[in-house]
Amino acid sequence: MSLSSMIISRDWQEVSVLECILSGLHIDVDVESELDRAWIRLRKSKVDAVIVDCDADGTRHFLRKLLPSLPGAAAIVIASGSPNKNGLRGTGATFVVEKPVSVERAVHTLSAARNLIMNERLRYYREALDLSASVVRNSGKRMKARVVNISKGGVKIVSSQPLSFAEKIRVNFSLPHMRSAVRVDGKVAWADSNGNAGIRFMQIDPILAKKVELWVEQRYFQSGDVS
Repeated sequence: MSLSSMIISRDWQEVSVLECILSGLHIDVDVESELDRAWIRLRKSKVDAVIVDCDADGTRHFLRKLLPSLPGAAAIVIASGSPNKNGLRGTGATFVVEKPVSVERAVHTLSAARNLIMNERLRYYREALDLSASVVRNSGKRMKARVVNISKGGVKIVSSQPLSFAEKIRVNFSLPHMRSAVRVDGKVAWADSNGNAGIRFMQIDPILAKKVELWVEQRYFQSGDVS
């Protein structure tokens, strides 16, 4: 499943540019030209990004109603021909794009909005796994473990021996369909006497970190948990 957005505008040239960019970012688009109809639809269904053309009458009042009702993960992008840029920022919008809408600027802004949405969504997402792993303790002792879930910032493991809170370890495992093995230094965020432990990634190669994040994001969409 993809992310979702709504464009509220009567400027079809602007809408065409934004639709093309959002499609390239794998974000579904609904278009509404009337604020009242947009409000009714937004009250009934959740979207990830709302793009409001502030040239339309009544948009300031609309935004004052809309912003408090949106979930924290939703990004707001305002496109406007108004010269009062500071006034637009005062609406509480996450991003501001000025008319005429530049493709380059819109790509940059909408990509940033997508990253913001995904960071929020993936913050609490855990992909269930059952993978063999090895754990190396500070003493150099190596022991067997299982990775039972992963997030973009850590893993939950079950080790053959209990770990200690705040202990620093190295975890080695391989993710399905990813060529690079995951070898990462971590810190025990929590642990129990049965070998269950949450490991927070502390030192990880930036390229590997991006691969892990993309892997988790891919599984997130495949899981059907997007709502």
